[in-house]
Amino acid sequence: MTKTPDFAKLFQEALTSFPVDASAFQNAFKSQAAFGEKFSKVALEAAEKSTEISAAWAKATLTRLGDIASAKAEPADYPKALSDFASKAAELAAENMAAFAEVAKKVQAETVELMLAAGKEASDDATAAVKKAASEVQGAAKKAAAAAK
Repeated sequence: MTKTPDFAKLFQEALTSFPVDASAFQNAFKSQAAFGEKFSKVALEAAEKSTEISAAWAKATLTRLGDIASAKAEPADYPKALSDFASKAAELAAENMAAFAEVAKKVQAETVELMLAAGKEASDDATAAVKKAASEVQGAAKKAAAAAK
């Protein structure tokens, strides 16, 4: 009677014939986790600084609104108070928009720096992997050639 081939054994033999370097996957995961941490740090610092700017802006605006809400002795003082508030609000807006622009500029510079570092590291890893694979293939070819003789 014909014997059924053991496919599980065949697959195991095939997989052991092509060894996989698990450390490469572990190193890639660690590298990606490290870059993710760095990107998160940049984003969180930007969010924190933006929140501080927004809170300070809101506080200054509310303080100035208190000046408008206070009772005035003369009716002509109300338009003057409103005019003063508007000019100070415009100054605050310009200052705070400049502060937000600085935060954005810093985030952009840090992100570009991280992307360049990630690209360089990926390139170095790929080069090392290709060299290692090439040496392994050459070694296997030499063994096969020696076995064929």
